Amino acid sequence: METNRFYLSRILGNKIYDKDNNVIGKLKDLGIINELSNPKVVAVKTKTNDGIKYLDWSNFTIEKRKGQYVLTCNKMAEANSDNVMFIRKHVLDQQIVDVNGRKVVRVNDISLAVSNSGIFVVAVDIGLEGLLRRIGLAKPIKAISSKLPSSLILWKDVEAVFSNNESIKLSKNYNKLSILHPADLADIIEDFDTNTGISILNSLGNDRAADVLEEMEEDAQVSVINGLSTDKAADILEEMPADEVADILDGLTDFKAEEILNSMEKEASDEVRELMEYDDNLIGSIMSTDFIFFNENCSVFEVINSLRELKPEEELSYSIYVVNGENKLKGTVSLMDLVLTEPNSSIKSIMKKNFIFMYDTEEVEDLIKTMFKYSLVSTPIVDEQKRLMGNVIINDVVYELMKNKRKIS
Repeated sequence: METNRFYLSRILGNKIYDKDNNVIGKLKDLGIINELSNPKVVAVKTKTNDGIKYLDWSNFTIEKRKGQYVLTCNKMAEANSDNVMFIRKHVLDQQIVDVNGRKVVRVNDISLAVSNSGIFVVAVDIGLEGLLRRIGLAKPIKAISSKLPSSLILWKDVEAVFSNNESIKLSKNYNKLSILHPADLADIIEDFDTNTGISILNSLGNDRAADVLEEMEEDAQVSVINGLSTDKAADILEEMPADEVADILDGLTDFKAEEILNSMEKEASDEVRELMEYDDNLIGSIMSTDFIFFNENCSVFEVINSLRELKPEEELSYSIYVVNGENKLKGTVSLMDLVLTEPNSSIKSIMKKNFIFMYDTEEVEDLIKTMFKYSLVSTPIVDEQKRLMGNVIINDVVYELMKNKRKIS
């Protein structure tokens, strides 16, 4: 039989015949194994006089007679329903992720292809024409529907999403979401209900989940963390900067926050606890405890080797701080200074001694004004004894401004 395309809506509810042309039931759904770019149908959910049966598709044939698709079951053999996703239940009328378009869409119909080797899912229809087809109006207003833009998304660009209460287990669940930027994935999670968002986050590795959680809005962060198990929440938060963890935990009940802190590694939870003691208007509440510093007696050679081993993120390399044996801030050096200096020189000899710093107990508003006034990309934060406590980068300042703007509006 030559390859033929048709839509799921054209066969749902159709009668199923045996080889003697007797009606044995009606088609309720098609089951697939979602591990290929075009998954093959393996099961047929059939409503019979004896109840619902799941039949093996390999015993079926499908052909078009007088404009209608006719299904014939040559042998009533049960299908193995393990790891099977039913496309009417799990895809049709459901919200799915358009991976290529990086957005959440609703499925109005499903395109399938029939060939000698079986029946395959090809694409999903998210357009108006799919809706019209479902209610039997596509043909009567064909002149209008033909002018509508194509709204098909290839299955390879689709990720079906399941909430926590789904029993289905897929071996490659959400693997397509791995190609998305954390910010895009955060937007997608926020477009779903909380349970579905939790399901997606649960499917990610802790470091990947942390990157995504950082990009989410505060209220969404709190909702998701509240819905995760305490251990999973703790594992994810341990991968995040302590200042951002403190912000999230501030939105939880004291009991929930304490529960999560107790499940985190002690060193990580201690950092977060210290930050949570600051009032929201103080610099200490937004400073990061992730920064790069070296003792003033280190050589340039030692510092460069340490940086190679650390492989810090770019934003942590904006400024490298120099401290004495009592952890008091003495100066700053730049990567350029290090590269241009003889390896045996001490960083004390090249550090910048006149620099802007701020105290952890000063107000955030003053910090913002200072950083914009002097065009600073980062600012070291110290305590009353001038011991290095943290760091604030321009990203944190912009985030703080955005947060305050949202509160006002």
